[in-house]
Amino acid sequence: MSAAYAKRILPLVIIAAVIAALIALFLYAAGFFGRSHVTAQQFVDFQEGGSPHAGFRRAHAKGVCVEGDFVASGALSEYTRSAIFAEGSTPFIGRFSIGTGNPSAPDLSSGVRSLALTFDAGANEQWRTAMNTPPVMAVATPDAFFAQLNALMPDPETGERDPQRIAEFFAAHPETQTFREWSAGYTPTGSYASEQYNSINAFYLINRNGDRQAVRWAAVPRVQIDENPYADTDQADNALGLDIAERIEEGPVVYDLVFTLATDEDDPNNPTVAWPDSREQVTAGQIVIQRLASDDAQCNSLNFDPLVLPRGMQASEDPILRARSAAYAESYRRRARETWLGGE
Repeated sequence: MSAAYAKRILPLVIIAAVIAALIALFLYAAGFFGRSHVTAQQFVDFQEGGSPHAGFRRAHAKGVCVEGDFVASGALSEYTRSAIFAEGSTPFIGRFSIGTGNPSAPDLSSGVRSLALTFDAGANEQWRTAMNTPPVMAVATPDAFFAQLNALMPDPETGERDPQRIAEFFAAHPETQTFREWSAGYTPTGSYASEQYNSINAFYLINRNGDRQAVRWAAVPRVQIDENPYADTDQADNALGLDIAERIEEGPVVYDLVFTLATDEDDPNNPTVAWPDSREQVTAGQIVIQRLASDDAQCNSLNFDPLVLPRGMQASEDPILRARSAAYAESYRRRARETWLGGE
């Protein structure tokens, strides 16, 4: 493995490491690694590194809470019996965030940005979705993911990651190719408002006849913003938060919620493979962000568990997706306890 090749993959390391941190908690909590030894509690201890930020999420600690409405077009009604997708409007609480466990991290330092939403249309009609900027995962199985974690682990003496070891991991896992190509070509935009946020994992829509349709979705921005106005100022650490607050004050921030429909050629359980652009897409409606959250405490107390689904929607068998609930719950329990005891 040449030094030149190792150097070329270094830009992938930050994004891969962030995603690793975000989903490692999911997999350990579900018991995929060391089933008889490793628990969700032990892994959160490991992730905190002895320095927990009391009262904050263990991932996505820094963010901005927002409120608005999902204005459904009704175009998805033939695929799902959920009232959320019938023509009309459903309120939501949401949160923009960066991929870090540090609530003081500079906004523009993170290679991953996220948008999480919770919709409530009444009994059996609550939907929570946590979307991220990458369209795919690097690996598809817990074992491969564990190998990825080891490859990204910094040397305890130098604190630096080994580019040779990382290059060897990618070479041994060709399924990472799509993720690597995306990562190499991805340039963060200047605003939360201009990012595309992807479900990454697949789900099923279920209609009134019981028919299932595998889907992924994305929040597709209506604007393009290349530069952040705070990037080169003394307020750069909070550049994304300040920018989105100003944009919302000026008017609604809008995304199209676009569903991609799988065919029999697509595997809903493999998050490493991008579905072809030729797949049918349906715009289910618009995510209309109208204001900053009136109650940040309510937003911060939400657990954006993506397995909280309305009727007419079902999780796929993707092992990474289905490992998330226990870890989210553990993170929530810790920050709730810390807040109650006086953590900020």
